[in-house]
Amino acid sequence: MPFGPLIYGLARRETWSPQLYQPLRRAIAPGESTMGPTFMAWLLLTIAGIFEIAFALCMKWSEGFTRLVPALLTVVTGLSSVFLLSYSLRTLPVGTAYAVWTGIGAAGTAILGIMILGDSMALTRVLCIALILAGVIGLKLVSGN
Repeated sequence: MPFGPLIYGLARRETWSPQLYQPLRRAIAPGESTMGPTFMAWLLLTIAGIFEIAFALCMKWSEGFTRLVPALLTVVTGLSSVFLLSYSLRTLPVGTAYAVWTGIGAAGTAILGIMILGDSMALTRVLCIALILAGVIGLKLVSGN
């Protein structure tokens, strides 16, 4: 009986645990959507990382918040980034999500800094950016979500 552990857990008033719902999982049928809450959380986290990159670049262009439009964009992109991060934390583990968010922001800002702002493109710097990206990809692969 697949509902046995669930009913038993509810009858005993045990706290919720993922093990109670294990028997309810099923294979995805052909043609069925895989865009569940975990996919959406990763998508929102990726968008939050992109806003984090925009936040850093706008902060640079605001010149210490002395230019109005870049300063306003800094506030909007920063708040948007944190909001989307917090929304993705409803589903994803905090350590993984925060590391991926900061990794996207750091690597993306460094890459755009090289491309747009003329930052140094030293070999060691590029290798470090590659390590950050490898860490972000590795966290996604081993997160189990």
